[in-house]
Amino acid sequence: MLKTAENVSFGHPDKVCDQISDAILDECLKQDPRSRVAVEALGGHGKLSIMGEVTTNAKFDAAEIARKIYQEIGYEDNLDILVNITTQSSDIAMGVDTGGAGDQGIMVGYACDETEELLPLEHVLATRLIRKLEDVRLAGQSELAKYLLPDSKAQVTLDGKQVDTVVVSTQHQDDVDFDKLKKLVEEEVVRPIVPQANNIYVNPTGLFVQGGFEADTGLTGRKITADNYGPQVPVGGGAFSGKDATKVDRSAAYMARYLATEYLKKYNAKEVIVKLAYAIGRPQPVMATANVDGKNVEINGYDLSPAGIIEKLNLRKPQFRDRARFGFFLDFDIEN
Repeated sequence: MLKTAENVSFGHPDKVCDQISDAILDECLKQDPRSRVAVEALGGHGKLSIMGEVTTNAKFDAAEIARKIYQEIGYEDNLDILVNITTQSSDIAMGVDTGGAGDQGIMVGYACDETEELLPLEHVLATRLIRKLEDVRLAGQSELAKYLLPDSKAQVTLDGKQVDTVVVSTQHQDDVDFDKLKKLVEEEVVRPIVPQANNIYVNPTGLFVQGGFEADTGLTGRKITADNYGPQVPVGGGAFSGKDATKVDRSAAYMARYLATEYLKKYNAKEVIVKLAYAIGRPQPVMATANVDGKNVEINGYDLSPAGIIEKLNLRKPQFRDRARFGFFLDFDIEN
């Protein structure tokens, strides 16, 4: 059976927007841990729009935060930034104020025994390739590092457990010898992660000099499949970035992942999928199911309200820009 997954670097336009949204969220939580935030970014071709709704005592400059993130990622061009952030709808606040969910939706959590990360192998390998590419660029110690720029993607196709095809597309300086670039990427990035593959394609369309907002448009939350478990696992609710934890799109997805890992260990299982569904303004889910190796298992002993999840996973502290960059299911700071 063939299975394919991809991931993108933190310099990819969509990931730039994710990090901007989550850096604004982090700043709000830093000043006011009970901030409610829903902020999205759209960037491309010299322009960036930041829009959304907040309820917070925090004072922040969204444009300045965005410029700082953009420069930290490695881009040097100036952006014309439009900010339109308003107060949260009172209709939504009415339900959240009483401890209810900030929206309706279905969230999926998944865990399997294929890797030490308890994630699908193809997804893990694609992610490891991207992290390796980023590490080489940021370390700046090799010949390849001199050529690399922030925007990149990696994709892995498995045939069973064997790697059939690896695709790496990376932005690079315009003065690089293309054949040399391909050779260096294969030696320094691909082979350390995937020693054997039937096919390796590096920048299969040829040159990739223009990247980031210069070449493409980015949008918060557009990489939802890569941000979850890859295309073999169902995707539930909305995207994560820019949303505080009263939004169950984020908090319940995190809790579903946590429950999936717990049940995988508890039952020594191969695969667990957890699904949670909520109604706006209602604290407890209208559905909570766990499927462990094909058998339904009752979920009990957990407070699955937004407030309970926030307390359990400690989601009021700033942490979300790092999750947007390194992976949304980083270890949670569990409150026992």
